[in-house]
Amino acid sequence: MSAYYQFINKTTDAAGVVTATYRSTMHAQGAWNEHEQHMAPASGIIAAELEDFQPRDDVRIGRISYDIFGLIAAGEFSISTRVIRPGKTIELLESQMQANGKTCIVARAWRMCTQDSSEIAALEDQVVYHPETLPNWEGMLRWPGGYIKSLEAKANEKHRAGKGIVWLNNAKDMVENQPTSDFVHLIGMVDTANGVAPRQDDAFTWGFPNLDLQIHLYRYPVGRWLGLETVQQYGSDGIGLTSSILHDAQGPFGRSEQILTLRKMG
Repeated sequence: MSAYYQFINKTTDAAGVVTATYRSTMHAQGAWNEHEQHMAPASGIIAAELEDFQPRDDVRIGRISYDIFGLIAAGEFSISTRVIRPGKTIELLESQMQANGKTCIVARAWRMCTQDSSEIAALEDQVVYHPETLPNWEGMLRWPGGYIKSLEAKANEKHRAGKGIVWLNNAKDMVENQPTSDFVHLIGMVDTANGVAPRQDDAFTWGFPNLDLQIHLYRYPVGRWLGLETVQQYGSDGIGLTSSILHDAQGPFGRSEQILTLRKMG
């Protein structure tokens, strides 16, 4: 199987809500439980539905906010997408992913009007090493699951517990027998940021699953390599944060944040 998901069907109701049904494959398997999906491909398939929903040439997605309601069950699931705030220059879309009769993820995406702002364009985020200049990195192998096995990873010698730059790629389609856009391919790996530079290094005495994924895009990403310039921080009261500058092969294109619930294991 060369894809994370299999397509089953898609319907549109009288209110314009589009509901797509899929089945996850072993490549979407999560790292915390063998019977769950990893949030990374799950967020990618939702991004595909958001990208495909009533497309317009004059707007693009500037932010996607994912809230994770609980375990993302493997197997068959549905994604229902609708407009909740229509508008000419900005509009808000919502996608809800459900499996086994329960809501797993709710995602909201702002689509924003585009125009030529090159005369004032300026970035503070800096370009980092290109992935072709870096060696392969085996650090992701600390994690189990089919999704992690699907990844190719590269990093430099400065990578350490709690901070580092990791480049990721994969050879999988998001949906079997369907082309995967660069946007969906790259967004479908962003959630991996929470596992690329864990503060505990090789001995995980605390779990640190994320409850959300917030992605802000000041440029639409292109290409197949995703660079994660990541810092992971733990507070003293059981809550942490993983923050990343997002890169493609052309440079930085946005940022992501993941709030963490820290839980003693064993």
